[in-house]
Amino acid sequence: MFAQAELMMGANHIRVKCYDGVTRMGRIKGKIKKRVWIREGDILIVIPWSFQDDKCDIIYRYTGPQVEWLRRNGYL
Repeated sequence: MFAQAELMMGANHIRVKCYDGVTRMGRIKGKIKKRVWIREGDILIVIPWSFQDDKCDIIYRYTGPQVEWLRRNGYL
């Protein structure tokens, strides 16, 4: 699911606005924690938790050219 980073909360947590209209608390997965810098406004792929719908895991951050491609092709 696509989401946009809204607010950096600290301690690897980010408030994200998902494209289904729900604002969730996102947690940066350990795999990308030190490798990828996420800023407010970035487009992300998130996976909502199955047992708490207001939380999710952030698994990928799109780069600028990737976001433009997604917009041109109607995914965003």
